Amino acid sequence: MATDSARRPDDEPVEPAADAVRRLDDPDFPALTMSQAAALLGVQAAFLRSLDGSGVLQPHRSPGGHRRYSRHQLVLAARLRGLLDEGHTLASAEVILGLQDELAESRATTKRLRATVDRLRADQEDPAVG
Repeated sequence: MATDSARRPDDEPVEPAADAVRRLDDPDFPALTMSQAAALLGVQAAFLRSLDGSGVLQPHRSPGGHRRYSRHQLVLAARLRGLLDEGHTLASAEVILGLQDELAESRATTKRLRATVDRLRADQEDPAVG
């Protein structure tokens, strides 16, 4: 057993290669450099720097100070780019994204609550249950 390998919650060692692949599956893992992120989004690196400078998108920093982006951050940057391309200011794009996210969260909550209500009604109607 390697002493420097990562461990799972059940305290079993995880091989470094498997741990690296697992991190890549994490949407919040900062795997991409600025140039990679810009290429994937089809934008200039200056666009990403401007989002960082404005505080809208704060990339992780490598030990050397280089910006690193996660998939989650790329999705946010792409959504912002779309709104900016539609003519919105950065400030309004931020507000719009926040409202879109709140709406999506509210819809998901409503869906869960409706499922709970439906399940409770079905339990009440079925005399064999309860």
